[in-house]
Amino acid sequence: MNQYAPHQQRVVDEKHELDEKLQKLTTFINSEKFAEIVKDEDERGRLVCQEDVMKDYSAILAERIAAF
Repeated sequence: MNQYAPHQQRVVDEKHELDEKLQKLTTFINSEKFAEIVKDEDERGRLVCQEDVMKDYSAILAERIAAF
């Protein structure tokens, strides 16, 4: 198991938490309930955009972790 410095461990923990939230959002967006619950088309678009940004953020954190 890797031993990270405290500031590195915070990045690892942040990515883990982000990935959990991203998985939940992706599951929701891909569910039948998405359009049912989120009636506003603009809000659905914002949630999809949020998902995209979270994916990018997760990828950046992964690159940072790989560079440790």
